[in-house]
Formats: sequence, structure tokens, C-alpha cells
Amino acid sequence: MVEVKKGRGYVYSIQYHLVWCVKYRHKVLVGNIEVRLKELLHQIADDNGFTILEMESDQDHIHLLVDCTPQHSISTMIKALKGVSARLLFKEYPELKKKLWCGHLWNPSYFVATVSEQTEAQIRQYIQKQKVR
Repeated sequence: MVEVKKGRGYVYSIQYHLVWCVKYRHKVLVGNIEVRLKELLHQIADDNGFTILEMESDQDHIHLLVDCTPQHSISTMIKALKGVSARLLFKEYPELKKKLWCGHLWNPSYFVATVSEQTEAQIRQYIQKQKVR
């Protein structure tokens, strides 16, 4: 259960379920690339002041449960997560560019849903079972 936090003059508990796909749904999130992606996303979240509570990827998309403050906008978090991870993965794994026809790593769209305390456990379980299928 995520705790209610306090800011200066406000109390909050904000979690989002985020999902986005690899461009053209290419199955490139495997092996070392998948491991490195998860490390990068945690680092990007830390650098930007929000927390990834749960994360799992399939070969062509990724699910995150993110906890943030009211100052974080969804679009800014997504831009940081997708932009920085793509740039660093292309730098570290040049073969990715070839698999994606020298294009972009991520599809420009994404899914986001707010999470309540009643649904948080369900979303955590859903994210954790992404690889089990």
C-alpha cells in the first residue's frame, strides 16, 4: 500500500500506470537490452524525482507503475523516460538502430491511467505477470 505523503500545504498520493511500445512493435527488449533498459528507467526516475514502484517488459512494450508528486506532469515524465532511454540505448547498443531501420526506438504514443488504492494491487499483479503469459 502506497503511503499518503505531505508537501508544503498539501497531502497527496499519486500513482500512474504507464505503458508504451517499441516502434513497429519490433521485439527488441530482450536479454542485455531489457536489463539495461530497466536500469536506465530507474535512474531516469531517480534523477527526475519520481519512483518506479513496479516495472516489467515484454519484447515489444513496457509497463510501469510510477509514484510521483503533484509537480510532475505525465508528459514530462514520459518525455524523460522515453527520450533519455532511447538515446542511451542507441548509444550503448548500435545494433538497435539497424533493427529499427535507423528510426526511433519508441512509438510516439503511450497509455496512462491513474491508480487508486483499490486498484493498485491489481495493477502491480498485472505488471508482474507480463512475462508469465
